[in-house]
Amino acid sequence: MAGVKEIVLTFSCQDSKGLVAAVATLFATLGFNIKESSQFEDVDRKRFFMRTVFECPPGYTLPQIQSLFQPLGEQYQMQWDIFDVDCKPRVLIAVSQWGHCLNSLLNSWKNGTLPIDIVGVVSNHEVMRDLTEWYELPFHYLPITKDNKPEQEARIWQMVEDRKADCLVLARYMQILSDDLCQKLNGRAINIHHSFLPGFKGAKPYHQAYDRGVKLIGATAHYVTADLDEGPIIEQAVERVSHVNSPEQMAEIGRDIEAVVLNRALRWHAEHRVLLNGNKTVVFSR
Repeated sequence: MAGVKEIVLTFSCQDSKGLVAAVATLFATLGFNIKESSQFEDVDRKRFFMRTVFECPPGYTLPQIQSLFQPLGEQYQMQWDIFDVDCKPRVLIAVSQWGHCLNSLLNSWKNGTLPIDIVGVVSNHEVMRDLTEWYELPFHYLPITKDNKPEQEARIWQMVEDRKADCLVLARYMQILSDDLCQKLNGRAINIHHSFLPGFKGAKPYHQAYDRGVKLIGATAHYVTADLDEGPIIEQAVERVSHVNSPEQMAEIGRDIEAVVLNRALRWHAEHRVLLNGNKTVVFSR
């Protein structure tokens, strides 16, 4: 097994004195060099979060590094992980009939600016087949009805397992995942919601926003949970609108925001910049 060049260490635990020094000392003793580091303390929960990128000396494999760190992780009762920077997460994308988010992700992936490996696109409609296949990616048409939802979701889950997908991205996939699939994909499924959550959940949020006369509309990328549109938020953005904008115009403005927000959220997830903090996230964005 070839040695790794750079690693990302992420962890969270109860805050305590000497924690950062203990981590830095361990890796310094092993000959590692800190390239980037970010920390955050949730003072209300007294919980500490850290993400650090290390340059590795020659010869270390990822399992060796993980084994060397494990005693320290156990000492401080950390929730931790160590990743090879060169190992890109494998991503399966689900989409329905709107392709703006999918096109943005595919374009960024093709240009090499989104550090992921896309293993396929799945859809309950045929509309995005041509776009997907233009990028020379496999397209899987899995129609869904009220009668076949369990079987359709089972096929999606089997696809996640067969392709060893690390993440499922709902790029305007207009279906509600079952509680069972949400549990299986806990922390591994990202959704883009066409609203600035927690406002205007559920269907037709732009029409809801229009009816309320809002002056800002937005989009929210969040982890998928069994509670509809209430998963931990990764990223959001807004754009100004006015009384002259129809719901259709708001939706058109919103589609641009959605594509940017989902792209950004997936990039941060792929770079291991997002740490869960209960029903919230800590995001060490650049």
